[in-house]
Amino acid sequence: MIALVKEFTPPLYQATTIWQQLGIAERGPKLYQALHNGFAYSVFDTLASLSGLDKKQLASVCQLAPATLARRAKVGKFTQDESDRLYRFATVLVAAIALFDNNIAAASRWLTEPVYGLGNKSPLAMLVTSAETQAVLDLIGRLEHGVFA
Repeated sequence: MIALVKEFTPPLYQATTIWQQLGIAERGPKLYQALHNGFAYSVFDTLASLSGLDKKQLASVCQLAPATLARRAKVGKFTQDESDRLYRFATVLVAAIALFDNNIAAASRWLTEPVYGLGNKSPLAMLVTSAETQAVLDLIGRLEHGVFA
């Protein structure tokens, strides 16, 4: 018996638009190069606008001190580590928006509220490390598939 497998093509939805608005690749060599070079400062402004967070909140989530943020605004780009933190936030934002069927307001609200599946921490509070960020993404994946345990 021969099984035919249809190639999966993900639907075009808000996530694609967000990556395009940020001006960075979602994955692959172009993303890696952008991370190594440092994201343009405009990525920060766009993330703040898309997420509904004010710039002060976003800076706190991405561990960017006000003085550092001011320096990056003058230079026009972030360091590799800072860009990685911005990318982690963007990845979680995109996943949350997809979870809430492109309802950005609902996704933003969920990101700021305590979540039982994260030990009653807000998803934004969990973006401090890569492991915690992965826990948020794992929870989003479980919620999308109805797996609550």
